[in-house]
Amino acid sequence: MQHHKLNVSKTAQFYTLGTPGPHIRQLWIVCHGYAQLASEFLENFRMLDNGQTFVVAPEGLNHFYKKGFSGPVGATWMTRHCREDEIADNAAYLESLLNRYKTALPPNIRIILLGFSQGTATICRWILRYHPQFHDLVLWAGMPPEDLDYQAHKDYLTDKNLYLLYGSSDPFLTPDRFDELHEIETRSGVDFEENTFEGGHEIPDEALRALLQKLN
Repeated sequence: MQHHKLNVSKTAQFYTLGTPGPHIRQLWIVCHGYAQLASEFLENFRMLDNGQTFVVAPEGLNHFYKKGFSGPVGATWMTRHCREDEIADNAAYLESLLNRYKTALPPNIRIILLGFSQGTATICRWILRYHPQFHDLVLWAGMPPEDLDYQAHKDYLTDKNLYLLYGSSDPFLTPDRFDELHEIETRSGVDFEENTFEGGHEIPDEALRALLQKLN
């Protein structure tokens, strides 16, 4: 048995809040977590719809029934199966999405990239592969993947704001995960500003408001 690969076109789904144009001051690209859909994930960011912010929520390219063979559907960015191909496809997808809107937005726009849970790794792998322009990286309820060489991209990351937000009772962020984060920071010289809130694996309104105050 021989293994083969064939590149094909695939239709990606994404949702937006706001209308792109010269009036926009901030562009947010927000990547959902495992088993979520972009439309439901975007509901967390309704407060950003203020006439000066444009929010884009891409959806993972892979879908599945969350329970059994019917019912609610979720999306995932990748699994261990054909892992490197999934990473490359996701990075190219997000890069195309950013480029789609950059020409319709002011050149001095502030770009915020936010990944939630599984979306944090997707965001990190994209930016280190393509080096897109951005100002703030927010990893929410997830860690930077430990298999990336951040030291090699230190100059690219130096002038950017890197944030880590998580709930104080998030069951997925174990002490081992934080040990990996601190090892990455020590080894690479890249520093994430850690911010916590009361809660679990979620995006509470108050925590998002606090982030907005920090960014503004």
